[in-house]
Amino acid sequence: MKYKRILLKLSGEALMGDRQYGIDPVRLAEYAAEIKQIHEQGIQIAIVIGGGNIFRGLAGAANGMDRVQGDYMGMLATVINGMALQGALEDAGMLTRLQTALKIEAIAEPYIKRRAVRHLEKGRIVIFGAGTGNPYFTTDTAAVLRGVEVHADVILKGTRVDGIYDQDPEKFPDAVKFDTISFDDCLKKNLNVMDTTAFTLSLENKLPIVVFDMNKEGNLLKICQGENIGTVVNV
Repeated sequence: MKYKRILLKLSGEALMGDRQYGIDPVRLAEYAAEIKQIHEQGIQIAIVIGGGNIFRGLAGAANGMDRVQGDYMGMLATVINGMALQGALEDAGMLTRLQTALKIEAIAEPYIKRRAVRHLEKGRIVIFGAGTGNPYFTTDTAAVLRGVEVHADVILKGTRVDGIYDQDPEKFPDAVKFDTISFDDCLKKNLNVMDTTAFTLSLENKLPIVVFDMNKEGNLLKICQGENIGTVVNV
C-alpha cells in the first residue's frame, strides 16, 4: 500500500446522493463499502465530513444571519453527518470513534490528538466532527489541520469530479485535467482545490492532496494501492 495513514475529506453534499437535501442511506452504505476495502488492507483512516447537505454557515450569513451563529450551526450539521457515517461504518463491521471539536459528550469524545492517534493505531476509524471548533474556518481547513496533527500521509479529497481541471469540466467540455500539479501552480492558476487557508496549511506542512471521484467504485482502494487516480497536488 502506498499510504499507511490517510485523512479522507468528504463533502456533506456527497451524502445527499440523488436527493435535494439530507442524507441518502444508499450513498452512506456505498461509502462504507469503499472505506471497508482500504480498512481491510490495514490502512489507518481518519475522516472529516462537511455539513452542506444540512446547513452551511456562509449561506445563512448571506441571508442575514449572524455569521458566527451560522458557522456553529454548520458545525453541528457536520456532527449529524459524522454520526450517520459512524452508523454506516459500524453496520459494515468496522470499529469507529467520533471526536468533536465542540464538547457533546453524550454522543462523541472531545477531540484529543493523542487519543485520536491511539485509536488509529488500534485500527479504529476516527471521524472528526464540528470542524476546527471555530467560526470562519471551513471543513477543508479542519481536514488539513487534523491531517497534520495526526501525521497523515495524505489528504484524500473525495468529490464528484475525477480530479482538478483548468476550468469547470461540468461547464466546459474542453476542460483539461491535471494528473499532477504543484501547490504553486494551483495558486497561480487560481484553481479552487480547497479554500486558501486549508491549501496554505497543506503547503506549509508538505502534506499532499489527492482530489478524486469518490462516487466511482474502487477509486479509493486504487489510490491507496498507488494507481494514478484523480489529481495529486504536491510541493
